[in-house]
Amino acid sequence: WCWLPALLWGGAGGYVVVSSVSWPLPEAGAAADELHSSSTEEALPALLEEAGGLWKQSYPASAYREDAALGSGPAARRSGQGAAPSRMFSYRREGGGAPGRAGTARFLARYNTWGFVATRAAQGKIQGMPYGNCLLLSDGPVNNSTGIPFFYVTPKDNTVADLLKNSAASLTLQEADGNFCRKNVIDPEDPRCARLTLTGQMVTVPPEEVEFAKQAMFSRHPVVRKWPRSYEWFFMKMNIEHIWLQNWYGEVSAIAVEE
Repeated sequence: WCWLPALLWGGAGGYVVVSSVSWPLPEAGAAADELHSSSTEEALPALLEEAGGLWKQSYPASAYREDAALGSGPAARRSGQGAAPSRMFSYRREGGGAPGRAGTARFLARYNTWGFVATRAAQGKIQGMPYGNCLLLSDGPVNNSTGIPFFYVTPKDNTVADLLKNSAASLTLQEADGNFCRKNVIDPEDPRCARLTLTGQMVTVPPEEVEFAKQAMFSRHPVVRKWPRSYEWFFMKMNIEHIWLQNWYGEVSAIAVEE
């Protein structure tokens, strides 16, 4: 019996206990193993009961080690604070409060450089069926965010051909493209990794707005200037009619366009 405590102690040596979640310590050069072994599936009910401390509990062990020396990371915080990790904007993620939801939506509209556009196919064997495509976008130049997505497109693209016949479309933007979900080991399908869906009419940018559309797209995507001119590129934008945001479990929030 004297060797049993030693076995138990040795088996637990590779883990750091953080509240209700245990994150395995990555070995040298095994960052991918940390992502693979950091599932919070079993701890999820406990996390949902204590939503106030969710982000602190969601940090992997590496995040604690990286910030400990600076004294600003979650390891340096008192257990009762439950502060969210720093990011470019600060907003509530629990879905409470219209200003927080609107701020999240504006954040996603501003910092996503591409999105998934869904249309209704108007040609070929799939006529009338849903059809989607990933398109580059920008809501304005670097110093002038408008919240209105602009696109640089060609009529030779099937999606654009559909839009020219039926302008109704949806645009989905997601947070998984940034560093937040990855650093906190949150799966892209997890509702905490926010996603925004805009629905409305895709229209050709009028002549008086073309110069602004150029600044918006070319400042964020300089490479598009060199795309072959034979493709007859032109600018489109979405006139937004409805906004839907999901950034928490079981909740999809409708946001007023005015916000």
